[in-house]
Amino acid sequence: MNHQENCIFCQIVRGTIPAHRVHEDEETLVFMDIFPVADGHTLIIPRAHRENIFEITADEIGAIGRVSRRIGLAIRQAFAPEGLMVFQLNGAAAGQTVFHYHMHFMPRREGEPLALHTRVAGDPARLAENARRIAAALETVE
Repeated sequence: MNHQENCIFCQIVRGTIPAHRVHEDEETLVFMDIFPVADGHTLIIPRAHRENIFEITADEIGAIGRVSRRIGLAIRQAFAPEGLMVFQLNGAAAGQTVFHYHMHFMPRREGEPLALHTRVAGDPARLAENARRIAAALETVE
């Protein structure tokens, strides 16, 4: 599998850096954003290193799409948000800060300020609990 030695997400895939994992399969990995904007802020990545939308394969996008629907349903079940923001950034000019393709799933409530990133690390116990909640809900969705 294609990996970049210094890519933090590739290191998470390899298990050399810990993450609060929610789901994984042969092509994708789902884990909690370590700098969450909201409880339940989750990332979906391809296991192979692909920098952005211009490098990812159609099959990898398909795998991410299939997992995305289930993750969205699980987040809705686990957190009952009023909305779910799903976004993906390509290139520094678009706000991408980790150059490994990833999609953000961010539960939203009416009136919350819109933010794409934060620099405040989440509480590890809370991230673990949020991962557990989403993983449990994932078992009940199709």
